[in-house]
Amino acid sequence: MSKREYKYELHCHTSDVSRCASSDAHEAIQFYKERGYDGIVITDHYSPQTFLFHKAIKPYKYIDMYLKGYKKAKALAGDDFTVLLGCEVRFFGTIDDFLIYGIDEDFLRSSGNLMALYLKKLFRLCDSKDLLLLEAHPFRELRFRHNPKYLHGCEVFNGKDAGTSAGRKAREWAKKCGFSVLTSGGDFHDKKKCVPGGIKTSEPIKTNADLLRILRSGSFTLIEE
Repeated sequence: MSKREYKYELHCHTSDVSRCASSDAHEAIQFYKERGYDGIVITDHYSPQTFLFHKAIKPYKYIDMYLKGYKKAKALAGDDFTVLLGCEVRFFGTIDDFLIYGIDEDFLRSSGNLMALYLKKLFRLCDSKDLLLLEAHPFRELRFRHNPKYLHGCEVFNGKDAGTSAGRKAREWAKKCGFSVLTSGGDFHDKKKCVPGGIKTSEPIKTNADLLRILRSGSFTLIEE
């Protein structure tokens, strides 16, 4: 009898928070449940496009706003579907994105303005909290690759880049950098256009601790549809 595989999406936005998304948390939950997934990580944009105007100065005062998609998804998920909190950070004056896994609400409220830290300081903060910091879609058009010294890994498949050479280039770059953590994500924004990604594991992921342990161990396979 073969072991069951569990499927988890690691890169998901909701229109409840991310202004570039057109599908909300309810549609995200429905989309992934219909495709046999066992959970998702909500990685709404932590960026100047989310925290508009005065909110961008002290975003930690508006975390309740930032958590709307995550909390809505969690309330709708049910006991048999895992919803975890992550984020996708973009610094002031840039268009490059970085995924953080393992965070909780307290991290967002107590860590200052993540958009103003830039990579070196953000990496040191994540490292001190035992979190994972990865570069998202490093070979998307107009993006730059950053110093691997300040990254735990990178995303090597992104659904929005499916059908391009971005994934192959990301794998080559990851190998050159010696990254130990490689991920896949659908980059869910629109249920009508999403190419799902994520990971398959032989054990369920229920908590951030589970997710971090599995990502670090490499005991998973990437979903690259």
